[in-house]
Amino acid sequence: MNNRKQQNVTKVMFIIYLIVLTWIILFKMQIHITEIFQARYRNVNLVPFQGSLATNKMTAFKEIIMNVIIFVPYGVYISMLKENWNILKKTAPIFLTSLAYESLQYILSIGASDITDLIGNTLGGISGVVLFLLLSKVLKDNTIKVINILALIGTVFMAGLLGMLVIANL
Repeated sequence: MNNRKQQNVTKVMFIIYLIVLTWIILFKMQIHITEIFQARYRNVNLVPFQGSLATNKMTAFKEIIMNVIIFVPYGVYISMLKENWNILKKTAPIFLTSLAYESLQYILSIGASDITDLIGNTLGGISGVVLFLLLSKVLKDNTIKVINILALIGTVFMAGLLGMLVIANL
């Protein structure tokens, strides 16, 4: 595939990723939209890691780790689409997207806006940028092609799982 086709595949995969990310963060993976707005919840936590304390006073690392992991693809995709940008330019849209999601959760009263999530999401995106840089050192000119193939396989797999989730909840 030529570079233009690879770029188009990357853009489509990125759009699919953003749709799924929005469904996970804003819509809490709910099938019925009315369920999202029934439990109105509005909260802002501006103290890092404060809201992540569990009842046993241990930091709930699972949620933090999930916030990091879910944004790793964002960093990879932004690196694929904007290879000429430096790490700071690539970090800005990651941070701003996470900030937008946290703000929308507050505005729509559908979740807690948490600085810890913003930090975790941004670190995840930066991890994706670093992962892309490492892969590009190993895979050289085939980096985007290999990542697109892996992303396509992952997307098909996730679509199947999400389809089963939707069917199970109907």
